Amino acid sequence: PPGRGEMSGGSGGKKLSKAERLKLQKEEEDRRLLEEEEARLRAEQEEAERLEKDRILQEERERLEAKDQERRGTEVAELHSLEENFSWARQLKADYRAHAKWEHYMQCDGSPDPAVPQEINTFMSLWQENKNEDIEFVIEKGNQVLNLIEKLCFLLLDTPPNELMEKVIIQYQESILELQSLLHQKYNEATENLLKKASTYADSDSGNMEVVIKDKNITFCIWGNLKKNPRFKNHMFCDAESGFDLPKTVATSDVAVRILHTHYDHISPLQHIPKLHLKVQAPESKPELTVLYDMKEEKEGEQKGGEDSNFVIEKESDGRKSAISFKDSTKIDPDENEKLEEESDKKSEIVSTFSGVQVAPLQVATDEKEEEIIGENVVDLHQFTPVGGVYLIDALKLPPQAKQIKNWTMVELLDAGLETYPYPPESEETEDATYPCIGVTLRLLDSVIFFEEPVVARWDSADKQWRTDCISDIKYKMKEKQISFDMNAFYTITLIQDAHLNMPYQSWELRPNGTDELLFTVVTAFAEVQMQIKGNQCMLSSIIVDGSEQLSHLTGKWTSPIDLTVALKKAGVNIFPSDYSYKYVCVNTKTPLAEVTTYQQMALVASAFAFSWSKWNLASGQDQVVFKVSEYLKTDAVKDEDWSLYMFNGQRAQRLKISETSEAFSEELAENTEFHSTLYHLIKDFASEEAIEKVKKTSCLFIDATYQLLMATRVLTYS
Repeated sequence: PPGRGEMSGGSGGKKLSKAERLKLQKEEEDRRLLEEEEARLRAEQEEAERLEKDRILQEERERLEAKDQERRGTEVAELHSLEENFSWARQLKADYRAHAKWEHYMQCDGSPDPAVPQEINTFMSLWQENKNEDIEFVIEKGNQVLNLIEKLCFLLLDTPPNELMEKVIIQYQESILELQSLLHQKYNEATENLLKKASTYADSDSGNMEVVIKDKNITFCIWGNLKKNPRFKNHMFCDAESGFDLPKTVATSDVAVRILHTHYDHISPLQHIPKLHLKVQAPESKPELTVLYDMKEEKEGEQKGGEDSNFVIEKESDGRKSAISFKDSTKIDPDENEKLEEESDKKSEIVSTFSGVQVAPLQVATDEKEEEIIGENVVDLHQFTPVGGVYLIDALKLPPQAKQIKNWTMVELLDAGLETYPYPPESEETEDATYPCIGVTLRLLDSVIFFEEPVVARWDSADKQWRTDCISDIKYKMKEKQISFDMNAFYTITLIQDAHLNMPYQSWELRPNGTDELLFTVVTAFAEVQMQIKGNQCMLSSIIVDGSEQLSHLTGKWTSPIDLTVALKKAGVNIFPSDYSYKYVCVNTKTPLAEVTTYQQMALVASAFAFSWSKWNLASGQDQVVFKVSEYLKTDAVKDEDWSLYMFNGQRAQRLKISETSEAFSEELAENTEFHSTLYHLIKDFASEEAIEKVKKTSCLFIDATYQLLMATRVLTYS
């Protein structure tokens, strides 16, 4: 090997002199310094170019912002002329309600107007006086009562909150509760009349009484133990596919078992409706009116916010105030939850640039005292919801039956009325004793979708809440739509489903489908829901679950947006967030100004433009919403290249340079585009004359119906 200071090469090595080594080192150093200088100059040049580019972009942005500011007043004024559609729609709906009231008055058919206390009180008093009615008559009359309740619920939902006085809300809710109570009382009276004649309904095989009556709103099953056979174990109502297993002590007693399945929920408590106060002011800094809604704090002990008091038109009262604590089911991070609650407190006043729409708070924090009472095994009705109605499972004392003595029919009459059979027996000596459980098999409704195995809950009449204890050995047959379980006493039962199974949504699309028509699609983890809007009516087009269509009894029927939301929730398809939903769903939080204003302006142009979900809405922050837009005057599906990304914060709209397939989010403007104060004017920049003419001729009721569904689903936050 060559020695130190030597180089190998050829047949031998040549030793470098000190001078040569120094020369080589100097050349290497000079080369390094030159490269560093070139790199520095190149970096300076690139930085200068970047700064110049940023300066040009900033100047261009400032120019566009100044231009936007200059025409802001004109654009807002033009938008307000379009927004008059909301006022016209509201007036038309008010006129319709008045006309419907007059039409009802002129019919004189004897049916009461549920909104008039005197009429509804007279109706209830007259029915209260009628006795000894058979079960068929009560069921028929019950359908009329349920129709009255539906009308009252619709009035609570449809009437704008600033037109609905608190005393009227209380009056409507009291009427609902009284009608529910009266109907249940009549079912009990009819049951008592049946049991008095139990022997006439004796089955030829078993000798025991068996009656099954099925109607659109109720399934009535009753069994009377006439034979008291000690070997009796269970009974199945074949027509209803429901049944029960009795302990031996009960099977040998004068007892009747009733399974009264109401396809509606008349048990859960009604929800309070929030009181909204309207204030209108015109800030000096802005040329347009700003509407402020604030919710005054309610008196101590009252709940804040109704379950579905989401917004103007969608404020429901059919949810009720009780409370389960499946605490591990909460789907939101605690830090995020705390953050949301802080924001909710800051937003006691909601700002909307639209001067005619009433907007309730988007998030309402729950009362701390209310949360304290939610204990173990108690159902939290903000997180969970009863689905498929209520099953009243009762053990009743069998009254004395008629006996034939020669030519006489003799029966012992009792004044006690319908009496329950106590099980377990109420006795101090047997207080700590254990008794066999009652087995129950229930048939689920075909008109309801259970996306997961439901939770069985019992009604606690003392504390007015649903509970999950005292129920065991639950067995599911979801394909056969049957569920069986044991319970330690006779209870009123319901099936509980997570209210937020379908949230957040995976995607959504709003697509025109003709003159004043559109198709609204919401895709969730479990289902694809398609709703159609035509004029002021809505229709469920389809619900596809696991590749097959469901709820055929609801599809194809035109109804109001409010009735459609109520029907879907009743059927177990909840895609309508409540004020409390943000606590249980990973919410893509957006400010009310950005979210609500976007829904308004989407509705204004929805007759000629398609809108769709964008993944960048998650990355745009709280103050801005991002979605896809495309002019749509045909019937084919929108191609990927036809979509453009738009961003809007309620006061400034812009078209984005990025696409749905870009690697990162950027707020950079698309080439040859400008800022606009409204979404409408930004869309107008790229729209055809035909599309704009179609927008201007759109029916105000169609615009209102579209807005209602957008506000009910809140796709910009819950996707």
